[in-house]
Amino acid sequence: MLRHFALNSHQRNITIEAHGGTGGPGGQSGSGSGGLGGIGQGPQFHVSGTSHWTVHGATETVFSTAVKTKQRKLCPIPVPSFTGRQEILQEIHQYFGQAQETRLIFILHGLGGSGKSQLAFKFVQEAQVKKRFSDVFFIDATNEETADTDLKLLVPGSDNTSEAALSWLASNHNDWLIVFDNADDVELDIAKFFPPCTFGSILITTRNPQLSIHGVDSQVSNMAVEDASNLLLKLVGRKAVQDNKKELATAIVKELHCFALAVSQAGGYINAQGDFEGYLALYKVSRDRLLKRNDIQGQSQYNTAVYATWDLSYNKLNPAAKLLLQIFSQLHHEGITKNIFEKASLSELRMDDNDFQVQVNQVLAQLGGSNHTWDGLVFNNIVGELQAYSLIEQNLHDQSFNVHPLIQQWNNDTTKQDMGFIQRCALAIIAMSSYFNTEDFKYITTLLHHMTRLSPLFQKPIDLQISVWLAYIAHLQGRWHDTEILYGAVCEKEKQFLGEEHPATLRNMHNLALTYRKQGRWSDAEGLQVVVLENQKRLLGVEHPDTLISMGNLACTYRVQGRWSDAEELEVKVLEASKRLLGEDHPATLHSMNNIANTYWNQGRWSDSEELEVKVLEARKRLLGEEHPNTLLSISNLAHSYNHQGRWRDAEELEIKVLEARKRLLGEDHPHTLTSMNNLACTYSDQGRWSDAAALRVAVLEARKRLLGEEHPDTLRNMHNLALTYRMQDRWSDAEGLQVVVLENQKRLLGVEHPDTLISMGNLACTYRVQGQWSDAEELEVKVLEARKRLLGEEHPDTLSSMANLACTYSYQGRLSDAERLEVIVLENRMRLLGEEHPDTLGSMNNLATTYRDQGRWTDAEALQVRAVEAHKRVLGEEHPHTLDSMHNLAVTYRNQGRWTDAEGLHIAALESQKRLLGEEHPHTLISMNELAYVFEHQARYSEAKALRQAAQDIEQRKDAASKCTQIDKFVATLPELALPGAVSENPVLQLLHGTYTQNSKKPRKWKRVFTSCFGSIGERNIEHEPGYLRSD
Repeated sequence: MLRHFALNSHQRNITIEAHGGTGGPGGQSGSGSGGLGGIGQGPQFHVSGTSHWTVHGATETVFSTAVKTKQRKLCPIPVPSFTGRQEILQEIHQYFGQAQETRLIFILHGLGGSGKSQLAFKFVQEAQVKKRFSDVFFIDATNEETADTDLKLLVPGSDNTSEAALSWLASNHNDWLIVFDNADDVELDIAKFFPPCTFGSILITTRNPQLSIHGVDSQVSNMAVEDASNLLLKLVGRKAVQDNKKELATAIVKELHCFALAVSQAGGYINAQGDFEGYLALYKVSRDRLLKRNDIQGQSQYNTAVYATWDLSYNKLNPAAKLLLQIFSQLHHEGITKNIFEKASLSELRMDDNDFQVQVNQVLAQLGGSNHTWDGLVFNNIVGELQAYSLIEQNLHDQSFNVHPLIQQWNNDTTKQDMGFIQRCALAIIAMSSYFNTEDFKYITTLLHHMTRLSPLFQKPIDLQISVWLAYIAHLQGRWHDTEILYGAVCEKEKQFLGEEHPATLRNMHNLALTYRKQGRWSDAEGLQVVVLENQKRLLGVEHPDTLISMGNLACTYRVQGRWSDAEELEVKVLEASKRLLGEDHPATLHSMNNIANTYWNQGRWSDSEELEVKVLEARKRLLGEEHPNTLLSISNLAHSYNHQGRWRDAEELEIKVLEARKRLLGEDHPHTLTSMNNLACTYSDQGRWSDAAALRVAVLEARKRLLGEEHPDTLRNMHNLALTYRMQDRWSDAEGLQVVVLENQKRLLGVEHPDTLISMGNLACTYRVQGQWSDAEELEVKVLEARKRLLGEEHPDTLSSMANLACTYSYQGRLSDAERLEVIVLENRMRLLGEEHPDTLGSMNNLATTYRDQGRWTDAEALQVRAVEAHKRVLGEEHPHTLDSMHNLAVTYRNQGRWTDAEGLHIAALESQKRLLGEEHPHTLISMNELAYVFEHQARYSEAKALRQAAQDIEQRKDAASKCTQIDKFVATLPELALPGAVSENPVLQLLHGTYTQNSKKPRKWKRVFTSCFGSIGERNIEHEPGYLRSD
């Protein structure tokens, strides 16, 4: 049974270009009207939206940069003073030294501070000297987030999800060791982070004895008196040993119950103070004082002993050291850097609460920052004091600082400071350190664990400007829930103190609306935007800049809802106002013109879209220069228009020009550079250059993971897009594996019915379909269709696309009546909503015609296909790829009717155009060569057929001699089983055409227009007038 596919629909990407917030009275300089004095003009930034682009039933997309080496965490070395524990060390060595017939797991469990981690580090150090393991991987298992983050850094290459890391380890048949440190959280399912294999070694440190079920365990309790005494003497130094302090050391460690952490702390104190003899008396006083406190009563003997040693050290600290330790205790216990405090000290961020601003500045002044300057020596002296008392440790691998979680707990239990203030101060420092550093995605990512630890404060009153900036950071990281909480709190506070109609309130309502839109809550976004726009019209005037910005954003929301006429109406108003008030060459006018071009494109008015884009580009070249960022954006947009017109070589030329300029001007890691790499990859894919496309996609994905993190929405989109490239290469398992990972993450992070989640679900269904898993495909497609009907309405473009895809699956299952019913609905709706000549309407026409042909209704099929061919020629031109595909489909119908001469004419016309436009090596050209050969065979022109097939095979072998599955095999359709004169050739393509080829026979080739969607910034559709997230000023 034959089913042909035309090229798929291409929906343009949205990119937000912002030019900062607006300044207010008392604030810094900005554009437009004021509000609260504060941040003023924000940083220029670009936020890539989703694009939906599909090619031949697959969805395509990407971002990227040059691949850089990932830096995984190395196992820390034990402290130089490590002493004793020989019995347990020997036990671990014996366990991991046995003949390995299965995976070995050893669990060190015991109280916090008993020395479990140091014991593990010592074992690793000794094992490495003996070359016991091929490699050692260190994982911070404090919680699921930290474990997931560290795992992702292990796997080489681009697929560095935690799942990919585990799969990589499972395929790495060397004798490796994984160390899971601090797996104390009882909610953590540590087993989910074990590689799925029966070999390898795992060492776990934990306070949770329940983890012993996973393997052999050893309890780490208090040290032997001899070992504890030796440890203390080693910490104090050689002089104590020479002075024969052994007896005194023994008395001290007995008083400390020989707890390793308490002994270590005592050694730090004695070493810093030089008072060995007086320590025992001081300790007893400190302990007794602690025991009288209500908040300490009820603590265990262990906690009391440890707390008393810390209390002694804490009381000896200078005020600045005490303050820094308190702030460290609010952050994540690892990865605390000097950079955070330096950037905060130099920050220009001005808070709404002047008193709190003064207090935070006073805190930073004690730590090395004063009047927007930074003295690193002061900070170094403070952390040196904390290190001297063993209260913090420095990671020598990255120079960051770590605090033992028990020290954090002790500090929060015993400090007499206002912990609420310290927590708010820590949060302010995080926000200030990120101010105007948002382009440094790698740095912003290092703040995430600290923000997560402080996130309970998001539900409490926070300074207005701090909230706005934290919301923006959360937005950059794709943490929409946190963004919504923060902007929601800002809006409520501004309504309370400024009123519902104050410009600052309206601006942050606008920001909240944009957050709703990011979450796929388009109705909520629209409702809020309408309120903002109506208020701005009444209070500021219809032509005020803020009003025009809101009008443009509402138009964008209409566009994603498929309400293109409503979007166009608003955008025309914005453009006319901009022309009249600012002039035709003003940047805002050019932004508006570009936005209308985007809407024209969605309406299928590609010539109108191109005309406007050329006008914008010429103006920008003249006014800004050839390499201004806005000019490059316009060049990229024009390239995208060329792409959709089938002018792929023109598109490639422009995209390479933009990519090279951005690499040179912005750097290889800049988001715009990554967008350009993505666009070029898409054009390569259109040209059938999938290896080139895959190489760019891998680099893009690697960059996104490194810059944004593994679970950022953009990273997930790009992971998904790489899966689509794998699908085009017939790497079905690889594609499915990545798509499943992406879908599960999106369900968890964005929600089951978020637009991105539904796109992934639909594309996974497509992968199931081409693998012959039709029931699985149908199940997912029904879910997507029902969700879109409920959320978007029955006539939304995405809903109709889902309906068309389900119809395609029905046709694969032979349910032609069900397929016809859905395709008629889709075609009628598209004709009414989009017009008879919109590209999507013509695609639906071809699909229904194909179903008619499969039903043997060749006259009905021919009538629709003739209409489609004529419309394509008229609208897109005679040589557009969509036109050529329509000609091909009509030719197949002629073949079914036995009209070989008519079919030959169409095939020859299409083939000549494809050779000239696409080149001989393009998959579509190769398909057409074999289809024409098939016609020759039915006309008994065997020598011509043989020559044509041989030419196609020669080209294919030249392209990729090592390929297991040729491009011909990938694309050629399974033709009807027609009787052919003569014996069937041994040529596998001929066998395939004649129905005798069995490879992948469960996957019938169907060449039908599929309306799946794709992620990323394909085509870089630049919504230039949209300001993105504005700061409240």
